Amino acid sequence: AAYNLQEGDLFLAKPNQLITYAADETDPWEYYWVGFNGACANKLVQQTPFSDVQPVHHCKDPQSTRETIYNIYLARGPEPQCEALMTGYLYLFMAQLMKEAREAMPNAPSSSSQYVLAAIKYIQFNYSHDISVDDIAKAVGVSRSHLYRVFMSNVGQSPIDYLTGYRISEACSLLKNTGLSIAEIAVSVGFFDQFYFSRVFKKVKGVPPSKYLAALEKDPQLGLV
Repeated sequence: AAYNLQEGDLFLAKPNQLITYAADETDPWEYYWVGFNGACANKLVQQTPFSDVQPVHHCKDPQSTRETIYNIYLARGPEPQCEALMTGYLYLFMAQLMKEAREAMPNAPSSSSQYVLAAIKYIQFNYSHDISVDDIAKAVGVSRSHLYRVFMSNVGQSPIDYLTGYRISEACSLLKNTGLSIAEIAVSVGFFDQFYFSRVFKKVKGVPPSKYLAALEKDPQLGLV
């Protein structure tokens, strides 16, 4: 997907994700970036407006956001307190994004739709890992059976079918847009057995990934279907 960024826009680039970006030749822009990782990183990002399907967000208060990010830069240094300051400003930045995500939610959403949205966001951020429906239910805070019921009610398919479909959709995108091998793509979307991946891919798309790739080479527009 391609996005035209404007002043005040933020974009998320996840680890091991290949992206390209360029400024307009006639109207160039300046950008700030912040890199972070750690045990809580994924959980924090899940509570922001970002997702795999929406990696771009227009912040409500660009000036305040810019100042917070710049404070992270200003706090760098060798002294012991510098790392604490940088971490503090990073948490402040994330808190601003969480607040905007919360304010953008519909008023008084049903609890079932909240569970589904939380589960979908968890899937979007963790599909490349070896996750199960039990993991999704635990992350959302409901039982496996309740998650199944709310998914069937709100999405029309089970959590495992949604997870599988999302993984295969991402695999199709990688087949179309990268030169990765089928084995590499399988691992990238959460399948650690290439042959099982091929069986699941064929079940969803009707053809194995090798034939899908061959068809793409003949007709690149196939990947848009």
